[in-house]
Amino acid sequence: MDKQQPSSSAALPDRTAANDEAPEGEKVSKKAAKKAEAKAKKAAAKAERQAANPAAQQQQEPSEDPAKDNYGKDLHPFPAALSPSAEKINLRSLGDSHFGKVVVLRAWMQNVRMQGAKMAFMELREERNWAIQGVLQVSKEGSENVVSKNMVKWVGGIPAETFVAVEATVEKPYEPIKSCRVTDYELHIRKCFVLAAAPAMLGMTLAVANRAITNFSDEEAKEAPGEKTETETEQAGPVATMLTHLDNIVMHKRAPVQQAIADVRIEVKELFRSYLRSHNFREFEAPCLIGAASEGGANVFQLPYFNKEAFLAQSPQFYKQIEIAGGRKRVFGIGPVFRAENSNTPRHMTEFTGLDMEMEIVESYQEVLHMLERVLLHIFHGIKERCAEEIKTIRSIYPSEDVLLPEPGKEVRLSFAEGQKLLREEGPEEFRDVRDDEDMSTPQEKALGALIRAKYHTDFYVLDKFPESARPFYAKVDPESDGSVTNAFDFFLCGQEILSGGQRINDPDELEGRIRAKGVDPASGGIKDYIDIFRQAGVPPHGGGGIGLDRVVSFYLNLPSVQLAAYFPRTPKRLTP
Repeated sequence: MDKQQPSSSAALPDRTAANDEAPEGEKVSKKAAKKAEAKAKKAAAKAERQAANPAAQQQQEPSEDPAKDNYGKDLHPFPAALSPSAEKINLRSLGDSHFGKVVVLRAWMQNVRMQGAKMAFMELREERNWAIQGVLQVSKEGSENVVSKNMVKWVGGIPAETFVAVEATVEKPYEPIKSCRVTDYELHIRKCFVLAAAPAMLGMTLAVANRAITNFSDEEAKEAPGEKTETETEQAGPVATMLTHLDNIVMHKRAPVQQAIADVRIEVKELFRSYLRSHNFREFEAPCLIGAASEGGANVFQLPYFNKEAFLAQSPQFYKQIEIAGGRKRVFGIGPVFRAENSNTPRHMTEFTGLDMEMEIVESYQEVLHMLERVLLHIFHGIKERCAEEIKTIRSIYPSEDVLLPEPGKEVRLSFAEGQKLLREEGPEEFRDVRDDEDMSTPQEKALGALIRAKYHTDFYVLDKFPESARPFYAKVDPESDGSVTNAFDFFLCGQEILSGGQRINDPDELEGRIRAKGVDPASGGIKDYIDIFRQAGVPPHGGGGIGLDRVVSFYLNLPSVQLAAYFPRTPKRLTP
C-alpha cells in the first residue's frame, strides 16, 4: 500500500492569511529582481538618449581602436599625445613656409560635417573670424598617426563652440575655401583633443550673435497678435535682442562683429593716450569713490562707506583741476564715470568710460579747443588707417558711410548762436523758434548735424560760446560778453555730442559768486572743499574737456546703440553680467 502524499495545501504555508509573510530568502530575491529590472530600464533609457543625441555620444570615452591615443578629452592645456616638436601656430601668421609641416592649432570647433562614415570636414576658429578648414579622413591600417572610423565618428559628434587642440599637416586645398577666412590652406587632421566641451545646445549660436541687434529695450518684447516676431525680420536668419545677448555674454563676445568693435575701442584709447603724451601731457588717475556729490548734482549713486556715506564720481573734473593746481601744466586721465540718470536712450548708460584732459592756458581758451580738436581728428584718421579690416567687418553687419572729416585748415567752428540761427533759417519747421539762451535738444543736434554735413561737407564740428544757463558753475563767463555766454564748447560727430569742455574759473571769489548765482550753497559738502583748492595757492588759468569713449566709437561706426561699444553695458535696469 503506497504511502499517502501530503496535499499541496498541506505542504505549502497558507499565504492568504493577513498575518502570514513570505520566507526571508524569497523576499530578498524579489527585491533583487526589481532592482535589476529598474537598472535595466535606466540603462535602456540612457542608450536611447545617446542614440538620439550624437553630442552625448562624444562625451563618452572613445572605444578601443587603433587610433585610441589620437583623440579624446584631455583637461591639460597641451595634451601629452601631441607632438612636442610640432609648431604651435595662429591663423594670422599661417603662410607658405608652413606648407607640408606638422602644426598644432588650439581653436573653437565652429562647425563639423560628416562626409559618409570615413571623412569629416571641420571649421576651426580662433579669435574674431579667423577660421580654417580641417579635414579628417580614415587612414590605411598600419599608417603612422592612424585615423579610424571611430575617431571620425567621435569628432563628428563634438558640439559647436567646443575648444579643441588639433595636430595636423598644412596642405593646399583643391580650390580656395570660401567658407573660411583662411582660403588657401587647410589642415589634414591626425590628432584631435577636446580641452573644454561646449553644451549640446547653446543659448545663442555664433550666427545669431553676429547678426545686427535692433531691440535694445531693457524689457523683453511681447509679441502682439498679428505682429511679426523678431525672428521673422528681413535679416538672413533669426536675430536676438540685446537682453538675449547679455544673457549669453560669452557668445555675444565671440561674435566677430563684437570683437571688431572692441578692437576699434582699444585703438581709440591708444590714439588718445599717445597723442597727448607726445604733447607733454601727464597721465593721472582720478578716484571713483568720493565723499560728496560731485558738481553739486543730485544724480549720483550713493553707497555706505564704513560709518559714513560715499558716492560714485560723476566726473573727474575737480581732480583734473587739482592736478593743475598741484603744479602740472597738462594732464589727462582715462577711467569710469557714473551717472545715476534714468535715461533709457541709445546714447546713455549709467557707467561709461571718460577720456579727460586739462591744460594750463597761456593766452586764450582757444588753445584748449584746438588741442581737443586735434586729438579727435588724430583719433578719427588713426582708426580709419589702423582699423580698416575691423571697420569692414562692422559695416558688413551695421552698414554706414565713411565719416566726413574737414580738410586741414577748414575745420568748422560755429558759435552756439550761429548754430541756432542756421536751424531757424534752414532747418525743419519745428526749429523755427529755437532760442540762443536755451541748451539744444537731441533732435536739434541731429538736425543741425545734417545741415552742417550738407553745407560744409563734414560730420565733425564745434559749437562754441554756449549760453551761461546751459553750463555748470565752474565754466568761465566770456569777459567780453554781457555775461550771457561762456568760454565753453561742445564737439559733435554725425549730429551727436561727443565732448564738452571749456575754460574753468580759477579765481576763488569769482567761483564762489558763480556758485551762489547757480543756487548752490558754497558751504555745502564737496563744494567748500572744491573752492578751498583755489584758496590754498595761486592756480593758473586752465581749461579742458571730457570725451565719451563709448559715444565716439558708437557714433563713428554708426552703431544703433552706445551699448554695443561697451564691454559690459550698464543701464538703469541692467547690472549683469
